[in-house]
Amino acid sequence: MGIVSARGEEHSLGLAVERMKNMPEITQEMTAEFAKTYAANDKHQVVAHSVIKNGITASGENIASHVENAPVFSIDLATGAVANQKQSGRCWMFAALNTFRHKMLNSFKLKDFELSQNYTFFWDKYEKANYFYENILATADQDLTSREVAFLLQMPQQDGGQWDMIVSIFQKYGVVPKAAMPESTNSSNSRDLNNYLNKKLRKDAVTLREMVAAGKSDADIQSAKKAMLEEIYNFLRISLGTPPETFDFEYRDEDKNYHIDQNLTPQTFFEKYVGVNLDDYVSIINAPTADKPYDKSYTVSMLGNVVGGKQVKYLNVDMDSFKKLAIAQLESGESIWFGCDVGQSSTRDSGIMAMDAFDINGLFDIDFTMTKAERLDYGESLMTHAMVLTGVDVVDGQSTKWKVENSWGDKVGEKGFFVMSDAWMDEYTYQIVIRKEFLSPEQLAAFEAEPKVLAPWDPMGALA
Repeated sequence: MGIVSARGEEHSLGLAVERMKNMPEITQEMTAEFAKTYAANDKHQVVAHSVIKNGITASGENIASHVENAPVFSIDLATGAVANQKQSGRCWMFAALNTFRHKMLNSFKLKDFELSQNYTFFWDKYEKANYFYENILATADQDLTSREVAFLLQMPQQDGGQWDMIVSIFQKYGVVPKAAMPESTNSSNSRDLNNYLNKKLRKDAVTLREMVAAGKSDADIQSAKKAMLEEIYNFLRISLGTPPETFDFEYRDEDKNYHIDQNLTPQTFFEKYVGVNLDDYVSIINAPTADKPYDKSYTVSMLGNVVGGKQVKYLNVDMDSFKKLAIAQLESGESIWFGCDVGQSSTRDSGIMAMDAFDINGLFDIDFTMTKAERLDYGESLMTHAMVLTGVDVVDGQSTKWKVENSWGDKVGEKGFFVMSDAWMDEYTYQIVIRKEFLSPEQLAAFEAEPKVLAPWDPMGALA
C-alpha cells in the first residue's frame, strides 16, 4: 500500500476523531421515554419471561416449520451413515470426501466406509503454510498497516477452505482410506494445532519481511523458507501422524466377500477407487450484489492453499439457474458439494433449515429482514459451512425442499441429515459444485472466460 496510502489512512483517522467530538449522545430523557413505552406494552412483559428463561431462539422456534419440511423427497440418493468432523473446521473436506464415498459405497458395495480426513488435513496445513509464506513475500514491500498485510496476519491459516482448494490437494496427494491414516486428537479438535501453527507462521513472517527489507537474495530467502517448511512438516507429523506413502486396501463388501488390494499409493487409490476427473467440475455461485453481474466468472485474490495448484474460480448465476443445475445433477444420481450460511434460521437438534424456523421478528416486534445482496454487502452473511445435497423434493416441476448430509455426526437432525426449504436455499445458499456437462454452452463459455479478480476480503472469498 505504501507510504502515501498510510498517510491517507492517518488523515482519515483524524477526520473520524473530529466527527466523534460532534456526535449526539444518548440522553437520560431519551432512555426514560423508551422505558415508559416498554412498560405500557403488556406483550413485552409476557415475552420477556420466556426469552429470559429459555433464550432467544428457543422462545422463537416455530414448530410449524417441522411439518412443512418433513424428510420425504422425490429424489433421494443412498449415501450411508454420516461422518463427524467433531471440533474442527474441516466441513469442506468432509463434504468433498463424502461425495467420493457415496460413489464408492455404490460401486464396491461398501458399508460404513470413510476416506481419511486426517490425511487430507495434513497436506492442506502443509501447503497452506507455503502459500502464506509466498503471500508474505509478495507483499513484503507494503507497510504492516496495509490492508493486504493485515489480512494475511489476522489469520495466517485456518481449517476452512474452498472446493478448488480441496481439488488441488486431491490432485497432488491423492486420498487414502480412513484405516490407512485414522483421526488424531489434533485433527478432531484442531484448536491447539491452529493456535501454535499460526504463532509460528507469524514469527516466520517477521523473518521473511526482515530479509526482504535487508536486500537478501532470492536464494537466501528461499533457503530460509525451506527450513521453515521443514519445521512445519515436523510439527504436523508430531501432531497428526505420518501420511502413508503406500498401503493395502482391505475390506469385506455387503455380500461378505473379502477383498485386498496391496501396495497402493494415495494417487493410484484415487484413480482406481474414486475414479473422478476433478477437472470436470465447476463452482457455481449465487451472489446477487451489484459488483458481481450474473453469467460472469470470478476469482479471489490471495485465496488458495497450493502454490501452483488450481485457481479458485466461480460462475455467478441467478438462483433459478442455480437450482436447475443442482436438480439435474441429483437426477443423474450424483450428490453435490455446496456451501451456505448454516447458522442462519436453522435448528441444529431437529435439522430444519427454513426461513420460518424461528419467528424472531414477532418475538421482539423488530424487523430483522434484509435482502440477500444487503446481507452480503453489509457483512450480515457469507458462506460458513459446506455440506452435501443428497436429495430434493420436486413437485409440479418445482423444488420445494432439499435433503442435506451434514458432517456433525448422527446425533443432530434426522440421523445427521437436515432438511433445507427451497426458500432457505434462495437466501442462504451460495455455492454448488456441478459437472460441466450440465452447464449450457453459454454458461460454460462464461465460466471459462478470464475471471474478474475480487478483493481477498470479499464475501465470496469466505472459507467453509
